[in-house]
Amino acid sequence: MKKIISLAVLTALVAGCTDLSTTDTSSMNGYSSDGFGEETLITTDDTLNNTYLLAAAPKYYVGSAYKVEDVQYIPVEDLTYNQTGVAGIIPAELNGTKTSNGEVFDMNQMVATSKTLPLPTIARVTNLDNGQSVVVRVNNRGPFVNTRIMDLSPAAAQKIGMNGQTKVQVQVMANESIAVKNATLGATASTTPQPTQTVETTVVTTTQAPGTVVTTTAPATSGDYSVQIAAFYAQDSADSLAARMAKYGNAVVVQEGDMYKVRIVNLNASQARSVIDALRSNEGMAPGLLLNGRWINADSI
Repeated sequence: MKKIISLAVLTALVAGCTDLSTTDTSSMNGYSSDGFGEETLITTDDTLNNTYLLAAAPKYYVGSAYKVEDVQYIPVEDLTYNQTGVAGIIPAELNGTKTSNGEVFDMNQMVATSKTLPLPTIARVTNLDNGQSVVVRVNNRGPFVNTRIMDLSPAAAQKIGMNGQTKVQVQVMANESIAVKNATLGATASTTPQPTQTVETTVVTTTQAPGTVVTTTAPATSGDYSVQIAAFYAQDSADSLAARMAKYGNAVVVQEGDMYKVRIVNLNASQARSVIDALRSNEGMAPGLLLNGRWINADSI
């Protein structure tokens, strides 16, 4: 099948982006860079095993919501991500260019692109035509073509027998993704997901000066489920999205470390299911689901 290369272009937003209307413009062939210092990952592993896959990146990058050619994309941390769609192959001429989180694209490594997954994320990609799988490091934004959910490096594509666009299953590997995030952030915690103590806030509309954000502790109501919508490094971006998402329930901003996560909280199972379905159909989002602070499969309820 003939390979299709996107003509869409993008410069992914830095964390200070304040609203969903911002449009990114980009580098070449629908792949982006974000202004972080260029860095080549160092590995002594000639067989391309986990030494490279789990290496610390120059930046752990989620990013704010953005648009490319009037199509909206909302990056989110989703350890339960499991999607089926069409994947393509990253053009070899991009070899050596900078990726969205400051790495250098190496066409001989097992790497891939995603429009919304955090960078880096570790995922298993399975060729549904032959059942062959490869574990990849997602370290760049793209492809900005609605017919494809991911593009693979030539080496990764070859490993699973891809000669062009191919139907694949993409599954985030939770423990490995947490490990590479911790390595990037300098964390020493275990790679096993643990409940995190959080401070919950919700946006309150006021008549104060423009740009002023007032927060208050979220009301304590019943319900053990939370639906995560997005994660930001900039609180104003999180507050803006939380205000817009209030129509779906108790939208709050949860601070965890240096990140601000937008969630609909205090839901029972039925409410959580309804919110997830509504966000998918109305907003084009891929929300995550937590039960008592622990990540679970968003389709398990």
